[in-house]
Amino acid sequence: MPELRKDPIVGRWVIIATERAKRPVAPRDEPVASGGLCPFCEGSEVHTPFEILAYRDRNTKPNEKGWRVRVVPNKFPALQIEGDLHKRGDGIYDRMNGVGAHEVIIECPFHEISMANLSEDNIREVLWVYRDRLVDLKKDKRLVYGMIFKNVGALAGASLEHSHSQLIVTPIVPISVQEEMDGAQEFYDYRGRCIYCDMNHQELATEKRIVLDTPSFVSFAPYASRFPFETWIVPRNHNSHFENIQKNEVDELGTVLKTILLKLETALDKPAYNYIIHTAPLDSQAVPHYHWHIEIIPRLTRVAGFEWGTGFYINPVPPEQAAAYLRQTEIDLTAPSRR
Repeated sequence: MPELRKDPIVGRWVIIATERAKRPVAPRDEPVASGGLCPFCEGSEVHTPFEILAYRDRNTKPNEKGWRVRVVPNKFPALQIEGDLHKRGDGIYDRMNGVGAHEVIIECPFHEISMANLSEDNIREVLWVYRDRLVDLKKDKRLVYGMIFKNVGALAGASLEHSHSQLIVTPIVPISVQEEMDGAQEFYDYRGRCIYCDMNHQELATEKRIVLDTPSFVSFAPYASRFPFETWIVPRNHNSHFENIQKNEVDELGTVLKTILLKLETALDKPAYNYIIHTAPLDSQAVPHYHWHIEIIPRLTRVAGFEWGTGFYINPVPPEQAAAYLRQTEIDLTAPSRR
């Protein structure tokens, strides 16, 4: 059983998960291994845990061929779904059982490394799967926060190259998420407006950091970008919870996400990257001060001693330059995509 332990100084929770030590991990500077058996390819279903959810062709059976997007439990979970939290003290320390969910979203049945090479319809189905899993898991009253994220390349923490993303649901709100929500609440209490809505308006007004502007989404390099070419995708309409996304937004977001990933891969020669969907806690109602969004972070620089010691980030590329470069990067959305 994994365990959650709380740092008594800053209030940060740490997951102690010994099962994670057994997973295959590429050395930090090595490419993710290719070739050989891929457990995520169609026909290899026996090599993964039983599926939780799959979008399938008609008349196909679970855990067999015929799926388009598939969700399975992580074979080496950080948290496990079974058990009680059993919150308890250990002297001055707080701890609880590592109850939660850790799932893998396999984004396509064929062996594709880049999500940007998937069709827009395929990406839309991935987004719907994200939504469906959050809606289902929020029914579990033990679970409080769901984070969907994607690691691409060894430098971003990926251990398998087949295009996939992950969902980890925790019984507490992570400290970085809470800090983000507290900052948004403070702005709302003072101004009476959502900070993310205001950011959209200001970025659209100045246009200096805009990467892409569509009817339902604004994509920009944030003013205080922590990393070179850090790019956000923010809905125009206020919505605190990703799982409340509407069909027209999913349709459009499939194109927006593909476009941004293609621009980053073209401009930066296929960098390792992470993306994270930031959303409000599962156990909260719609809130006026917070706004779900996607943060995409190319791994072009390293976080070193100064950053770890101070919380400052050193970014050598001004976001205005990064956004201009990405805006001018030409891509071909009409080129054939896989499925």
